[in-house]
Amino acid sequence: MTEENINVGSEELSSLLQIRRDKLAELQKSGNDPFEIVRFDMDTHSDTIHKDFDNLEGKTVKVAGRMMTRRIMGKAAFFDILDAKGRIQIYVKSEDVGSDFYEAFKKWDIGDICGIAGEVFRTQKGEISVKAAEITLLCKSLQILPEKYHGLTDLELRYRHRYVDLIVNPEVRETFLMRSAIIRKTREFLDGRNFIEVETPILQTIAGGANARPFDTHHNALDMPMSLRIALELPLKRLIVGGLERVYEIGRCFRNEGISTKHNPEFTMLELYQAYTDYHGMMELTESLIRMLAIEVTGSAVINYQGTEVDFSKPFGRITMVDAVRKYANVDFDKISTLEEAQQLAKEHNIGYTSMHKKGDILALFFDEYVEEHLVQPTFVIDYPIEISFLTKRKPDNPDYTERFELFITGKEFANAYSELNDPIDQRARFMHQESLRAAGDEEASKIDEDFILALEYGMPPTGGLGIGMCRLVMLLTNSPSIRDVLLFPTMRPL
Repeated sequence: MTEENINVGSEELSSLLQIRRDKLAELQKSGNDPFEIVRFDMDTHSDTIHKDFDNLEGKTVKVAGRMMTRRIMGKAAFFDILDAKGRIQIYVKSEDVGSDFYEAFKKWDIGDICGIAGEVFRTQKGEISVKAAEITLLCKSLQILPEKYHGLTDLELRYRHRYVDLIVNPEVRETFLMRSAIIRKTREFLDGRNFIEVETPILQTIAGGANARPFDTHHNALDMPMSLRIALELPLKRLIVGGLERVYEIGRCFRNEGISTKHNPEFTMLELYQAYTDYHGMMELTESLIRMLAIEVTGSAVINYQGTEVDFSKPFGRITMVDAVRKYANVDFDKISTLEEAQQLAKEHNIGYTSMHKKGDILALFFDEYVEEHLVQPTFVIDYPIEISFLTKRKPDNPDYTERFELFITGKEFANAYSELNDPIDQRARFMHQESLRAAGDEEASKIDEDFILALEYGMPPTGGLGIGMCRLVMLLTNSPSIRDVLLFPTMRPL
């Protein structure tokens, strides 16, 4: 890997890299091969020393980490190590470790990993440090870290070489610590509401539960086609049929689609299903969960995302899709009775549509064009047209629409929830419509799932279901502009 901002030419870089390999060869020749060391019993992290200095002062600790800076001053030196929790300064004197070892130590490089046993103290300048009595070289770094004043700033390099990104950019490490906390707190919240966490198959014979193109593969032993799942929905609802009542899964999904700041071919979804409730129950759960996460992870119910203040402390807004289009596009779909009228309005407003689009589809196109960008504060958009909601219960008083909502924040969709369709006859008809769309060329339309329909025929109680894109939620709560910033290893085209 060629690091950026080293400020040397390619020939000089090659020379510097060779010097490191020569140093390793010298260590190995002298019987001090760092790669033969298999263990170092560290007992303290850097943050513990800083936080608990009063109790640790004068005591011996064992710390370990990567050397990030070094200042040699004659027969003494200071260097900083980076461990999983932060940095700590190490002070080493020739008379404490031996003159021969000290001379060898001076040949070590930035990036080397070492273990230190020593006494916790505070320097004359007031910096909390460890005075080394013994230092062990645990791993020789054969590459050169990016120059400290500029860091690793090229986005492509950062995403491709996340290991270096984590070493030199502390804010990146903090983002992924926050991601872990968000997922952990989500589990605690749902476990506290008596949900049980389950695992469902990633490899499926029918990739259902959403409108998306799957990644297809072939199972050699069974000699049959399979797909990576695009959603978690249908297996989880089978478990509701089985009587588990409250289930959730946080797992990877895969969609064979484009890459953007909001999309990656693999991403993490939370899906949960709760028997004997509806989409109103899911609204309460969603609002409570996200408000809790904001407070627990960021310390406040009011956050800043890319310069915009978002307030989770207030009740989330609610608006129907029809009312939202009426408000922002000045088009009233309650007054539109035919497909031809909807198509004419689409033409007048330069909304592109196809012959497969029905009235409800065109309403959704108006929503995408005119409404989404205005939904900055948390807003539940409710009552979606049936044409785009093939797994959702109809509204009893208006069967052209369904009991479905999506949550929008900062103009983006973060959650999708329904009162789940549990009528197997209606569900079969919806699947058949999806099949007709596939036959007409819609590669994202769902295939019919006979086993799921069979499960519904055994009987599924009234159920509310919710899906949240965890990667987007992490983006929001960590103030990250791109989904790649919250994926340790985003999908990249090979060099």
